[in-house]
Amino acid sequence: MKIVVQKFGGTSVSTKERREMVIEKICEAKKEGFSPVVVVSAMGRKGESYATDTLLSLVSDKLKDENKLCIDLLMGCGEIISTVVMTDDLLNHKEKAIPLTGGQAGILTDDNYGNANVLNVNPENILEVLKEGNIPVVAGFQGISKKGYITTLGRGGSDVTAALLGVALNAEQVEIYTDVDGIMTADPRIVSDASLIKEISYNEVFQFADQGAKVIHPRAVEVAMKSNIPLVIKNTLSPSKGTTINNNGDLKMDNIITGITHMSDRTQVRVSLKENNQNENYYELLNVLAQNEISLDLINVFPEESVFTIDGKDISKFDHIMKNLNLLYTYTENCSKIAIIGSRIRGIPGVMAKILNYLNKDNIKVLQTSDSHTTIWCLVEGEYTKQAINALHIGFKLGEIK
Repeated sequence: MKIVVQKFGGTSVSTKERREMVIEKICEAKKEGFSPVVVVSAMGRKGESYATDTLLSLVSDKLKDENKLCIDLLMGCGEIISTVVMTDDLLNHKEKAIPLTGGQAGILTDDNYGNANVLNVNPENILEVLKEGNIPVVAGFQGISKKGYITTLGRGGSDVTAALLGVALNAEQVEIYTDVDGIMTADPRIVSDASLIKEISYNEVFQFADQGAKVIHPRAVEVAMKSNIPLVIKNTLSPSKGTTINNNGDLKMDNIITGITHMSDRTQVRVSLKENNQNENYYELLNVLAQNEISLDLINVFPEESVFTIDGKDISKFDHIMKNLNLLYTYTENCSKIAIIGSRIRGIPGVMAKILNYLNKDNIKVLQTSDSHTTIWCLVEGEYTKQAINALHIGFKLGEIK
């Protein structure tokens, strides 16, 4: 049995017309000899009747804070409704389907309500449904605890559900359907000639997801990568072949850069030893920030100063901590961390020099840099974000990738 897991997001199942397109994708998979396992999200986005955020608006903040178990039960309703509606639509196309909750699909979790950890996936029920000639329609984003309570896997958890089932079922691939054609070389809202990336490695796409590109949940990539199950990002509304995520990426591509993404609203902080020379707290700062759950990024520690970035929303909390420690600092608000991603960067000399050259030609000041085997990061002032991404996209000829 050749199994394909097909996950459809909230916008894909939000209307009758779009669900018709979903059914086309399911039927195409059957014609190609696959046994499809369908995973669905809650229908639509906030404001639409059964969207997760709409359901949450029905209850008080007090309940949300004090009864996480109850909130998980509420949030799980959106996906369960989607499974039944999709089953009905399939029946109207003479396709027999069986709706399953996450627990019925075999996803066992701990009781960390709101962001549960998966302990085990038993695909026995799904396999039984497939053997009977039916299509399993699984509620994404949820599982069941050992005590039998519905749990949720965190925002974007339907992607994780699909990846987990793909591994458990030894699927040929996992298809993630959304409202974009796939992963692009840059955000097309920023770069007009952004190109579709046909193949990309797990490591590269993990960087895309981790650095702000909201195409697929990073945990889904991690799950698929461990078992080398291909992921394919596709558009429900178009015939595009999408982007395939695998272990090696596109081995035929010559370009050393795969794509560019960014994170905005970063604040760069500088703490000087000279200004804090008599304060022993200077050497404990990073530990104190970690204890207070302030996440640091682009950390550069020099003999005379420490430089790092924090999320813009954390600046007030950070300032309070620094005053308690009696430490002086300077900061630059509204920065963007631009990530230049490519698995071929490793071992290639001169990539950083090219990046700085492309930005300098556009008179864009680089405030800070960092790098890894697959990514180079540049911090720039927020007002230059679009200009910087376009300069790099042109410089590395990413618009010419076909």
